[in-house]
Amino acid sequence: MELKKLINQRFSVRKYQKKAVEKEKLMRVLEAGRMAPSAVNYQPWHFIVVDDAEILKQLHNCYKRSWIQEAPLIIVACSDRSQSWKRSSDGKDSADIDVAIAIDHMTLMAAELGLGTCWVCNFDTNECTTILNIPPQIEPVALIPLGYPDIESPVKKRKPLNEIVHFNTFGNTIN
Repeated sequence: MELKKLINQRFSVRKYQKKAVEKEKLMRVLEAGRMAPSAVNYQPWHFIVVDDAEILKQLHNCYKRSWIQEAPLIIVACSDRSQSWKRSSDGKDSADIDVAIAIDHMTLMAAELGLGTCWVCNFDTNECTTILNIPPQIEPVALIPLGYPDIESPVKKRKPLNEIVHFNTFGNTIN
């Protein structure tokens, strides 16, 4: 699919069909995340695929919205700050940025394969860590439910470029 069309097509899915995701499609989504760029190519990420019904039920307690229970699986995207690059001028850690790029690659691949996703960052990370036995140096960043959408793509509402793009200095916008 043409990239522009794919970007416009992808949306946050909050209604899923009762249909399993094929292993081949799941692996293609995960491979897209693996191939994402990262600062200094450190790749400070881990992806936990949760498709076991009992573990999913426990994980649903980390984000108490009924719609997430419809997704046949959830990918828990994690960062490893012990493996991430830190900017020398101010110590900014690239881990969350790197994981976000990987998630974006996965969500676009999912859309290309006819699958839906939704970034969920507002969840109980402590409970998630306990449920999934995540070691202390690994931080869950986002829950990514994955499945077949049971809803049509809505029209996206976005700010116009002249509100968000600046040339040379802040405030010099597109006319």
